[in-house]
Amino acid sequence: MAQREPPPPTDPVEPEGYLAGQLLVAMPGMSDPRFARSVICLCAHSPDGAMGIVLNQPLDNLSFDDLLGQLGLAPVPPARRIRLTQGGPVEGGRGFVLHTADWETEGSLTVKPGLALTASVEILKAIAGGGGPREGVLALGYAGWGPGQLDSELHQNAWLSVPADEALLFAERPDQLWRAAMARLGIDPSALSGSAGHA
Repeated sequence: MAQREPPPPTDPVEPEGYLAGQLLVAMPGMSDPRFARSVICLCAHSPDGAMGIVLNQPLDNLSFDDLLGQLGLAPVPPARRIRLTQGGPVEGGRGFVLHTADWETEGSLTVKPGLALTASVEILKAIAGGGGPREGVLALGYAGWGPGQLDSELHQNAWLSVPADEALLFAERPDQLWRAAMARLGIDPSALSGSAGHA
């Protein structure tokens, strides 16, 4: 009996979820103003689409204590606070906490080893009471892409990807995060910006 050749792999270059847990860094010529100079932690990436949290668009008009008050939660000493960010243009009223995986609850999504995403109020209660994860950032809304959309943007060089570590994920100065992520790649943005965005 003749041996049949095994079928070729369907997608040998980009396996499912291949960028989950990475940072997307907007190129200087990013045409969408909502994502200009943005740094996004990609939380999920598959053939069905992608979802991420913008890390460097701080919410200046809302504090963690304000948010707790809106949810009817009172900080319990020793209260902790975490940074708030505008996580993206989709579902801007919904909260997500991107955090170290030393604290998780049912429904937490593992982004990569050591990093999780939780959308339940339980994590806010834990943080307000002085517990919860060691590091975290609270995002309102998220960035989303349909099937193949992010892959297309990557092929058009709209984004660079950078390995995510805690120094970048939970940076104390989000206004400097874009340059810090570029520097991690050994890129001087000013060397790119002169040629980016020109037809």
